[in-house]
Amino acid sequence: QVQLVESGGGLVQAGGSLRLSCAASGSIFSIPTMAWYRQAPGKQRELVAAITGGGITDFADSVKGRFTISRDNAKNTVSVYLQMNSLKPEDTAVYYCNAGFGIRPFKSWDYWGQGTQVTVSS
Repeated sequence: QVQLVESGGGLVQAGGSLRLSCAASGSIFSIPTMAWYRQAPGKQRELVAAITGGGITDFADSVKGRFTISRDNAKNTVSVYLQMNSLKPEDTAVYYCNAGFGIRPFKSWDYWGQGTQVTVSS
């Protein structure tokens, strides 16, 4: 079992920045890859970014050059961060932290946080 708790969402103007955080706990000793997904109203959930334990990253084309992902592996927790710069109204969505394995492609396990709302105003 893995528990994921996201934080850091909010309302920001277009062009602004936000930093999302996710703390993973539970059976975290074997989480190969952490990722962020997002889901906008009326749309399917989509993969935004992923990072392996070794620091290999992958990004959706829509966020390349604007978002970065990082990861901190501590003794009893794993944290993953999503730095979002040059935000656009189309980035508005609920952002979810996720755990899984692999990269390109990332394979999601069925562990999800509660999500954090990001709203970008024009």
